[in-house]
Amino acid sequence: MFSFNDYKAIIGLIKATGWAADYQRALTKDRFIISRHDVEYSVDRAYALSRVEDSMDFRSNYFFQWTNNSYNILSRRNMEKIKDMHERGHHIGLHFALNGLTDLDAIKKQIVREINILSEMFGFAIDRFSIHRPSVDVLRANIKLPGIINAYQDDFFTFREQVDEKELLPIKYFSDANHIWRYGYPDEAGFAGHTKIQILTHPFAWTKAGYDNFVNYQTLVKEKYGEMVESIDNECKDFGEYKEYFMESFNGKL
Repeated sequence: MFSFNDYKAIIGLIKATGWAADYQRALTKDRFIISRHDVEYSVDRAYALSRVEDSMDFRSNYFFQWTNNSYNILSRRNMEKIKDMHERGHHIGLHFALNGLTDLDAIKKQIVREINILSEMFGFAIDRFSIHRPSVDVLRANIKLPGIINAYQDDFFTFREQVDEKELLPIKYFSDANHIWRYGYPDEAGFAGHTKIQILTHPFAWTKAGYDNFVNYQTLVKEKYGEMVESIDNECKDFGEYKEYFMESFNGKL
């Protein structure tokens, strides 16, 4: 269910409808399907998924955190990957972490501040954000900022205090959060009866082979371990003589 081939099948269905749209274009459409990716742990996995989309001539939206302790989007290596994604036509946005903020005015100011900083650092305009683990209060607030798109604003997302699965919402929302498809599966049956759809996926969940949650987590930890060893070795050679030992010993445990 979380292999690249599974994802290609979803892309194929989206393209077959003719409704694929970016957020800006969706604002003027009566029918749309928006594809969005919130990047939680791995720029590498996001990059790999963007290549899968390229193979099907499909472009989508990637939202990156920069207060995430799992990756650094301002490292040279990750900036090059994200810039390459942008140059290939994918839309790059901020995945905004509340980090304890609850005051709406403070949240709005911080979103604008982070978008401006990232736009300057990357050298291209970032004009959209999604919120990491949004609170009910933030969703209810329907934040709209001049010149900036909120993936959760009411043009793209229907908020309900309580979700009634029998209610036909104005905008259908699919999410693969926690390695489980929420609110249905994005297939023909899931699309039926809906003309406005947003699909959220998390790139860390998707691999060429496709794994259950445990094995996926296991492989992700292995990738991050290898990335850490390589990063330390590239920064300095203080531990150069131990590099192969740590790589080989860890590989032997999986």
